[in-house]
Amino acid sequence: MRLFLIRTILFFILFFFLFPPIGQSVEELSVSANNAVLIEASSGRILFEKEAHEKRPIASITKVMTAIIAIEQGNLDDMVKVSKRAVHTEGSSIYLQENEKMSLKDLLYGLMLRSGNDASVAIAEHIGGSVEGFTLLMNEKARYLGMTNTHFANPHGLDEDGHFSSAYDIAILMRNAMENDIFKEISASENYQSEDRTYKWINKNKLLTQYYNYCTGGKTGFTKKAGRTLVTTAEKDSLSLIVVTLDGPDDWNDHTALFEWGFNEHSLVKLESKGQRIFVSGESLITGLIKDDILLPLRKEEYTSLRKKAIIKDVSETTSEETKIGTITYLLDGEKLLEVPVYYSETGNDSFTSHLIEMVKSLLGFDKDG
Repeated sequence: MRLFLIRTILFFILFFFLFPPIGQSVEELSVSANNAVLIEASSGRILFEKEAHEKRPIASITKVMTAIIAIEQGNLDDMVKVSKRAVHTEGSSIYLQENEKMSLKDLLYGLMLRSGNDASVAIAEHIGGSVEGFTLLMNEKARYLGMTNTHFANPHGLDEDGHFSSAYDIAILMRNAMENDIFKEISASENYQSEDRTYKWINKNKLLTQYYNYCTGGKTGFTKKAGRTLVTTAEKDSLSLIVVTLDGPDDWNDHTALFEWGFNEHSLVKLESKGQRIFVSGESLITGLIKDDILLPLRKEEYTSLRKKAIIKDVSETTSEETKIGTITYLLDGEKLLEVPVYYSETGNDSFTSHLIEMVKSLLGFDKDG
């Protein structure tokens, strides 16, 4: 009897070790926010969404766009003269004085950490010549990034007709901004002291300063019309995640829960390696070159269901490895997750490789559509 009991216990230990229980499903996730999205930063894959494409007022997370444009187009050492319009901007403030001069760098920290509306107007006037000129730059960059449900009317996010975005569009914006080292450093700062102030500015993003150890940055927002808005980033192991919530009364917990689910349920899987040559077939047998690692966040049960398809154009006269000859598309249950370019490869067109292609192409699962 004792031996039977021991064997039974060992069996269940082994079973749960080899086949761990499936975690929380995406359908079981719940957030307080009216709109929410969780994406993986390197691929842009959406892991969770709730009304993520709805146009909504976004409050001060607008300032992510203000900051990245100023960083890209300005000089951090520039001294910015503060206008009367900037000083009298309503809402959150870093208490600038009319005709005061402050460096663009300091204004950016005041913008991102303390959400200074006065700082946003001073920055806009310095970079764009006027608030109106700066908003043209904001909308131009939004179009460039593919933010199709976004229009900016000001650089601070105060409620105004024609000023809106979506949770997904803000995630796209944050993904782009976090590729900039200066923005990333500012966003990750828990506090900052300007040479022109006798006190430090403390970051309002409590997920960074208090609540979540893996948080690497973000921006808070609030107006009566928009409610609480929040965009944050987090990194753990090899995963970098972005969460956006709009009108989220319990946003700190929303973000923590989505990050934890994202990290616990997903791994960043390398599907192909940089420099790898793939074999494709058209009128003649050719090889294609992958120029970057192909990484995709996947749940355990998704990996075996992943499929890929190659679309290759006619390359009969192609001579350069800089020439794009097609794409590889990765599909899950018929849904496109990722599309990557394939380039012409000089290597692999001899008779030996041709025979090799014939042997392996059926294993690779490629379809040709020229």
